[in-house]
Amino acid sequence: MAKLLEHRKLRHPLSVLPLLTHAIETGNPRPAIPLSAVHLLWWTSACYLDDLADANGARISGELTENEALLASVITGNALPIQIVLDQKLPESVRGALVTEILTGWIIGVDGQIDDMRGDIGSATRKSVVETYRGKSGAPFGMITAMAAMFSGTTAEKVELWREFGYVFGILWQIFNDQEDILSGRDEDLLNGTVTYLLASVLEDAPADSKEHILGLCATAGRSVEARNELAGLLRTPVALDRYRTEIDGFRAEAYRILDELGGDESYLSVLRHLVDHASQMLLESELTVVGAASAA
Repeated sequence: MAKLLEHRKLRHPLSVLPLLTHAIETGNPRPAIPLSAVHLLWWTSACYLDDLADANGARISGELTENEALLASVITGNALPIQIVLDQKLPESVRGALVTEILTGWIIGVDGQIDDMRGDIGSATRKSVVETYRGKSGAPFGMITAMAAMFSGTTAEKVELWREFGYVFGILWQIFNDQEDILSGRDEDLLNGTVTYLLASVLEDAPADSKEHILGLCATAGRSVEARNELAGLLRTPVALDRYRTEIDGFRAEAYRILDELGGDESYLSVLRHLVDHASQMLLESELTVVGAASAA
């Protein structure tokens, strides 16, 4: 398990979410440190299982076999988080609710991941992709923010608001992750046939006579560099990215609205708003803009 944790270091400070949630409610992040460990363990496990599902980089640098890493990931994401919760000095009702959150988070998250793996671009819409994102990425964030709210002793109504904030943040984070995949040049989503929000948006907005061509590119992108390149270009037209930027701003506004309704310690709220802004960045530029800049240089 230590080898798995060492291999799957998270590049972004997402483990601060439960600390910030607890601090916003109480002014003190420290009691939520165990939940930060739960969050780190959950994502370490989920990221490895996602790699395994994609058959991409599932081997842990030769130090663990695939089967060893699989077993370690099961313990890392399930048994250890539950053990952490059981070790806390809490009323039995709270401890039971926290364990239920972990189990429910896994069920909804896996269901969303399976929807993602089975995604059919032919029937995909913005709405259907958002529902998938709410599961695969929103569920774990909703799980941990709800757990931190429970840990703080706040009201049931606020726990539900914190869970919804986590779901919205998860959608933003998945869109951020989608953009990073494109910018990395790996294009794993196109290779794996993943239906991203941007791809569904482009297809949904395409004229009828263009949709069949786009669907054909999607069908061959996994084995054709030319198809992937053409499809990547369609995802980065100025029109597509302008609409994408507007919709990202809409998700960010919803996250802000929930935070405003929650209220709490403003010094920690401002940090969480900054994290929302980080997740809401528009990273992509249109291919036309890039070419124009290169020509001017």
